[in-house]
Amino acid sequence: MMQFEKELQGIKKVAIAGHIRPDGDCVGACVGLWHYIRDNYPQIEADIWLEQPDEKFAVLEGFEEIRQMDEQERVYDLFIAVDCAAYDRLGDASRYFEKAARTMCVDHHISNTGYADENIIHGDASSTCEVLCSMMEMDKISTACASALYMGIAHDTGVFQYSCTSPVTMRMAADLMEKGIPYTFLVSHTFYKKTYRQNQVLGKALLESMRVMGGSCIVSVMRRKEMEFFGVTPKDLDGIVSQLKLTEGVEVAIFLYETGPMEYKVSLRSQEKVDVSKVASYFGGGGHVRAAGVTMKGTFHDIVNNLTLHIEHQMAEQEEQ
Repeated sequence: MMQFEKELQGIKKVAIAGHIRPDGDCVGACVGLWHYIRDNYPQIEADIWLEQPDEKFAVLEGFEEIRQMDEQERVYDLFIAVDCAAYDRLGDASRYFEKAARTMCVDHHISNTGYADENIIHGDASSTCEVLCSMMEMDKISTACASALYMGIAHDTGVFQYSCTSPVTMRMAADLMEKGIPYTFLVSHTFYKKTYRQNQVLGKALLESMRVMGGSCIVSVMRRKEMEFFGVTPKDLDGIVSQLKLTEGVEVAIFLYETGPMEYKVSLRSQEKVDVSKVASYFGGGGHVRAAGVTMKGTFHDIVNNLTLHIEHQMAEQEEQ
């Protein structure tokens, strides 16, 4: 019996939710799971609760089913958290998590310690969409479901170029492609396409970046006043840190954007020597070995100094081995 077959027995109402500031894997996982339940368990009422995602994901069938919180009280038989490494990252949906008769978490973040009744966490998987695929029966996955899952896998693997991509990932993507999904369109429209403003802030971030640690680390920052000037939100900053990481000679890329007075959201990416999840976890964040994030308080220079101290320590350990 497949995992969902077991978990959904006797269930009438299901809530599906992901993390705040949802990315491609999160949106794909929520929409893909919603399709799978709707297609194969029509007796179950499923709701998606998610902070409003970027409109580029509206190309997915089922995107319109994503709901934002209201004042109505609801109690679910099962709450499924997807791609959410910690309870406090569920945002407003946490109130439904608390009242649900049973909770389940499906994730791939190695920093996830397991906060639900049932936790399926595969730290070696490329994405949560890959974990979901492994829990589903492939012949029961519709084209709409496959489109959402494929998009999620593509986003979290950087279109299959990041080190988290495995042979299992590629085989799974191939199985989803065989469902007749518009894979080229999904990747070009949701991953590569940028608005004029997004290109402007990307250019600014690259132009004003600085290299530290002898050039092995690159840093860039976006202040709130700059975001207001360009008319962008945090969603428009996706991909900047990955572009910074492509700089020749760089091992670690750090991108920060201001979220409040003396507060920054930090994104970290590494090539092959530094485990950035350890760096982020030390300051209360988390993520993956090569991609992690954390919110930190302090001045820009203090935060960068604190981060590079831990990065330098790891790199020194690597050289000693």
